Order: sequence, then structure tokens, then C-alpha cells
Amino acid sequence: MSETKPTDEVAPVLFEQDEYQEGFGWKTIWGALFVGFIVLPGAIYMGLVTGQSLAGAAQWVTIILFIEIAKRSFVQLRKQEIIILYWVAGGLVVMGGSLGTGVNLFGGPFGGLIWNQWIVRSPQAEGFGLTHLIPPWIAPPPDSPGIVGRTFLTHGWVFPIVLLVGHVILTRVASLSLSYTLYRVTNDIERLEYPMAQVAAGGILALAETSQKSEGWRWRIFSVGSVIGVIYAVLYVALPTITGAVGATTVQLIPIPFIDVTHLVGKVAPTAILGIWTDLSFFFMGFVLPFWVVVGNFVGSVLVRIVINPILYRFGILHTWKPGMTVIPTNICNSLDFYISYTIGSASFIALIGIVSVIWVLVRRGGRRRVHVDDDAWRKASEGRGDIPIKLALGTWIVVTSIYVIVCYKLVPLFPLPILLFFAFIWSPLFSYIGARMVGITGVAQGISFPYLREGTFILSGYKGADIWFAPVPMWGFGYATQAWKELELTRTKYKSYVKMTFAVVVILLVCSFIFWSMIWRLGSQIPSSAYPYVQKFWPYWALMQSMWVSSTVGDHKSFIVDAIRWEYISAGSIAAIALYTVVRLAGAPIGLFYGIIAGVGLWPHYAIPMFTGALLSRFVLAKRFGEKKWRSYAPILLAGYAAGMALVAMACTAIALLARSINQIVY
Repeated sequence: MSETKPTDEVAPVLFEQDEYQEGFGWKTIWGALFVGFIVLPGAIYMGLVTGQSLAGAAQWVTIILFIEIAKRSFVQLRKQEIIILYWVAGGLVVMGGSLGTGVNLFGGPFGGLIWNQWIVRSPQAEGFGLTHLIPPWIAPPPDSPGIVGRTFLTHGWVFPIVLLVGHVILTRVASLSLSYTLYRVTNDIERLEYPMAQVAAGGILALAETSQKSEGWRWRIFSVGSVIGVIYAVLYVALPTITGAVGATTVQLIPIPFIDVTHLVGKVAPTAILGIWTDLSFFFMGFVLPFWVVVGNFVGSVLVRIVINPILYRFGILHTWKPGMTVIPTNICNSLDFYISYTIGSASFIALIGIVSVIWVLVRRGGRRRVHVDDDAWRKASEGRGDIPIKLALGTWIVVTSIYVIVCYKLVPLFPLPILLFFAFIWSPLFSYIGARMVGITGVAQGISFPYLREGTFILSGYKGADIWFAPVPMWGFGYATQAWKELELTRTKYKSYVKMTFAVVVILLVCSFIFWSMIWRLGSQIPSSAYPYVQKFWPYWALMQSMWVSSTVGDHKSFIVDAIRWEYISAGSIAAIALYTVVRLAGAPIGLFYGIIAGVGLWPHYAIPMFTGALLSRFVLAKRFGEKKWRSYAPILLAGYAAGMALVAMACTAIALLARSINQIVY
């Protein structure tokens, strides 16, 4: 019997082009209340104890639970309702709201106030003489009734809470308006693919199938991924969590989160970085991301981190590194010596390419008299999605940003106003656009950043004082949020559903975050303390780092950031990016290879190696086995299923850990 060769003719349709429908309603409101009052306390506890987020667990557990309830109530959940539930759960658990501190805690914005009450009374701030300089609109003084009594219901917390609530609301409005504007540019004009948007959207469609009792190919693939995720999570998550909760030691069969051999490689290749991430998520991402983007990530990461780093060390450019360092201190040293400046240069060229490409596309479209067939199809595909007028979205962002500038100027009147205007109206939209293009092309926003730009600007501005370090300066990067709009399009969900959901989430989040952070703060153990191992370990370190930064504008202290920014290295980054872009274009190579290499410079090999391995397996084995088009439909569903399996096990482990800690604290 001859073996039949797979063909692409029977490839399933991943996203049907049906009508757009409303996704927000009472079902999603009940889902939001479930996450707010049931999942949020676990997220707060998990963040304090382990520093881990329950975002994935909250999203998939909420969806699966509501689907099962709907089945038994003879009610169907549409894919539009499911994806809104997905965003409800993620937004409630992850959304933070700290003011200028750089510390975001899981479980809503009031976690930022818990951090503030620690920083004002921390030994680190006192050691630098900053306790009396921290502004009262962050937190009341250490000896105030609100901090001594561990309660928000005092006069001293009124201004900080009002400022925080305003910050949360305005940030969400700014994110919605600017990300939507950038999405219309990158999706409707530039026609970028947004490869990772297919993962969540594909998982949503798979769950929608089972909700309608018509379990097709999506559900089968999703189930396979879920089984893989559950099996791996039992070894990776459950074993160390349960043994640590019920015993004196933690058992790890698989190192978390990565296997690092940087300290060993450094003996042969000084300053080189090498390791591998042990979570399979990056391996499965190699199935989904564009192949040449992944190849570029691998080439850029391995070439720079393993080959070029030792060369730079030999020439004395990387000079802070010491033998025996592991990946984190090695990366910090290399960044301060060279890569902070280098990344600024390369990222600036990426922004220039994006601006020129948009102008070029607009000029070409504006000069054409006839509309091509693909444009007619594009308009037809987008009909009914509930587009928001660009002028309204952009105008809303300008108004909100202006409010931020006014508030910052009132809080810190001596800080140079032109710098605030630059960050608000030039840097934020430009950097957000860079991120949007990276998400639209590569699927991830990592790899392009301007590290320490905020800190360096404060120091070089000549401002003297501590207030600016705690002010809500409008330095935003909303490029990552453009992917949400693409997921709505793929699931045929009206855009206004997402807007309604966002404001409902903000209201529920503020209420639940206030209630549960107040309750946990008033428990017997202080925050931080030995009852919360993660914050006990890291909060003093964060407080020390923040105190060092703040002290650089208080007295005559000088920061290492002044020496870290080197114009010759910035120029080198721009020249290298220009040369690479020229070579790729002249060689006729995929443009994704260029963006992949640029992003790969900012990636550790720990991430790039498993992604590259997954991409090779996907392209040369699985695509040939199932057929290329069919496999491209399967891959994002498989990744979504794996994430769901991992999330379910993580949620169960959190419940066990909470129960075990409650039992251990009972006094007999």
C-alpha cells in the first residue's frame, strides 16, 4: 500500500470571514467578577510568595469554567464572548498602577501603594537620607497612622489614592487610543502579519467549538497541546511547588527557569552568555513565528552573545565583567559597558525605517487613481468591525497626554517642561510605533528598547530633588497593545466590545484590588517579611537600587549611567543596523531576517536556542508531514493548548500552596 503524500488542498480554514459580532455582555461581566473576587487573591499571594503571575492560569481557567457552566445550562458561548472573557481575566490579574517607581505588582494597582509604604520606611531610603524627601503624594510619612496601623482608611492616603486611581484610568484610555491608532497604521496600511495574534485567537476558536458541541479539528489539536502542557507542568511546576509547600526543601527535577552555563563558558570565552530556557513555551513559539525571523533571532543572539562579546572583551570595550559571573550579572555588566548605547543606535534606525515606510506607502496609495482588487477585498473584510474614527482616537490620546503633562508639572514644577513635552508627544508615540512594528513583524516586542533613558534624562537634566523619580512621567510604550486589536479582528469581534470591557475591568479591578490588598496588608505578617519569601528577598534590593538612583539628583552623587551612554557606541549601533539592512536588501533576503537579527541582539541564547530548534522541527519535519498550510493552521492552536495545560496545573498548585500555608499557620 503506497503512502499518500500530504497536500495543501485539504488545509483547514483557520479564521472564517463571518460577520463581526458584539462580545461584551452579562456573561463577560460575571466572568470579570469571578476573576476579581476568586482569582485575584490567589494572584496577590502568588506574587508575594513566588513572584509569579497567574495571568495565563486566570485566562484559561476562567474560559474553561464558564464554557462548562454554559454547557450544563444549555447556553452557548460565542467566540466573541470567549475572547472578551480572555482579555477580562488577563487584565484583572496583571494590570498594575505604580507611579514612577518601576515596580509593578500582580493583583491590581493598590499593590503599588503597598510598595510605597515600604520604600518610605525602608532602611535603604533612610541610609541615603531620602525618607524625608519622598513626596507625600506617594505615601504618608513612616510614623503616620495609615502606615503604623496598616490601613488605607486615613487622611494621609487620600491624595496618593486619588492620584493612583486617576493614573490607572488615564493610562488605560491612553493605551486604547494610541494602540488603536498604531494598529490602523501597521495593519490597515502596512499590512503586517501579527503572527502571535493567531495563537490566542486560534485557542479561542478551539474552545468555541467545544462550547457549541461541535468539536472539530481545532479542539483536537488544542487537546493535544493541553495534554503536553499538563504532563510537563506536573514535573516543571507542580513538583517544586507542592514539595516546597508541604516540606522543608523544594525538589526540582527540571531547573527553573533556565539551565545556565555562562559561568563555565566564561572560562573559555570571557563575557559570553550561554544557556537554555527550560519552559517549552519558547520551543512552541518556534512553530508559530515566521521562520526567517526566528533564524535572525538565533543568528543575532548567538553571534553577538557568544562570538562578538569575547572579541569586545579582548579590545577592552567590555571591561566590567569578572570571571565566574552567571548570566544576570554578566548581562548587566555588558549592557553598561556597551549594549545600552549600541541598542539606542540600532533602535533609532528601526524607527527611521518604520517612519519612511509608512510615508512611502501613504504617498503611493494617495497617488493612485484606481483601487486594486486586494484593496477592495481588504475593505470588505474589515466591514462591520466597528472602526473608531482615527481623529477621535488620536485626539483622545492628545488630551489624556496633555493632562499627564499638566499633572507632572504641578507635582514637580522645577523639572524642565520641554523634557516632559518631549517624552509625552515625541518619544512615547515614536517608541510605541517601534514596538508595534516589531509585534506586527516578529510577533514579540522584545529586543528593541532604550534602557535607562528615563534615569539618564533625569540625571542629565540638571534637576535637583527626589520628586521627579516618583512622578507619573508619560513615558509610554503601547506598541504591544496593538496585537489585541488584531486578535479581535481574527475572531470577528467588534472593536467597541474591547473598549467596553476595558472600562468594566478597571472599575472591578480598583474595587477588588483595594479590598484584598487591604486584607492581606492587615494580616499578622508585615510586607515584606519571612511569610512572603519573594518580596523579602527582592524588595530590599529594589529599594537599594531606587535609592541609589534618587540620590543621584539629591546631592553631588554621580551615576554610572553618565559613563554608560557613549556616543561612539550609539553611532556604531546605527552604522551596523544600516549595513545589515543594506546587505539584506541587496541579497534579496526576507526582511524578517533583518528584524530578527536586530531583535536577537537583545535576546539571550537561552530564548533563541529553543525557538530555533522548534522552527527547524516545524519547517523541515512537521510541515512536510502534515502539509505546509495545514501545519500553519495547527501550530498556533497547539501552542495555545500547551499554555492552557500549564495554566491549569499552575492554578491547582496555587490552591494547594495557599491551603498548606493556612494549615501551617494555625496555632494549637
